[in-house]
Amino acid sequence: MCRLFGLSAAPQRVHATFWLLEAPDSLAAQSRREPDGTGLGVFDAEGAPRVWKQPLAAYADEKFAYEAKQCESVTFLAHIRYASTGGVEPRNTHPFTQRGRLFAHNGVIGDLPALEARLGGYRDLVEGDTDSERFFALVTREIDEHGGDVGGGITAAARWAAEHLPVYALNLVLTTPTELWALRYPDTHDLCFLARAPGGPHGDRHLEHASAAGRIRARSGPLAHHRAVVVASERMDEDPGWQDLQPGQLLHVGPGQVVTRRTVLEQPPRHPLTLDDLGTHAAASQQGG
Repeated sequence: MCRLFGLSAAPQRVHATFWLLEAPDSLAAQSRREPDGTGLGVFDAEGAPRVWKQPLAAYADEKFAYEAKQCESVTFLAHIRYASTGGVEPRNTHPFTQRGRLFAHNGVIGDLPALEARLGGYRDLVEGDTDSERFFALVTREIDEHGGDVGGGITAAARWAAEHLPVYALNLVLTTPTELWALRYPDTHDLCFLARAPGGPHGDRHLEHASAAGRIRARSGPLAHHRAVVVASERMDEDPGWQDLQPGQLLHVGPGQVVTRRTVLEQPPRHPLTLDDLGTHAAASQQGG
């Protein structure tokens, strides 16, 4: 299953180190399906997106994924890809960039011809083959239709997909230089969040988050002194403040660390997909990891 990790330290710009893969340390870890790509997106001091991403098709690519990534930003977005649609190529590796925003997705959306027809001229924003990037283009279209309202755009795009497309899962994180949004839909995969106090539950600790699956690790010293909100596919430490996003909930972290949640999708998809519908490769991308 793809892994999502988003972090907002707004309004603070903080240093962080990411390891997108950790070397397997047991036979159990080695037996898991290996990822198809890794990616990390941040914003520079001028607010322009900067992305490091690599498909994992060779040993040299794995070395890239294991190396520490030193970065500074207000918001951060990391993704581990298990391919469901599209080849193992840079253009299909998350996160994607459109109109100065970053986006990553976990799930499967069907009937891509219908989705492309909905995009109209926004099809030109799509460089790769994935359902994820096409859905991001739909979000971008809807943001424009809603006068730049990102939350409104995500909501409209997700509601249209839920009504018109076969959907297995539509978990996503979208970031701008100062804001973060996350959607969980439907109840297929977990998506968790943590409103972390400065220093964490002990009051004096830097952030040290690690995936139990050994896939993403993040560390930030400045968060011993600043608040942050983290969104992830799983709980990343023992902090008791972790909460589950409920199915259909859209979370928003504003520039001043104001966190809101609202249910924007109350019903399951009209055309739900099951693992049996996905085919062997796509189904494998949605399990374990």
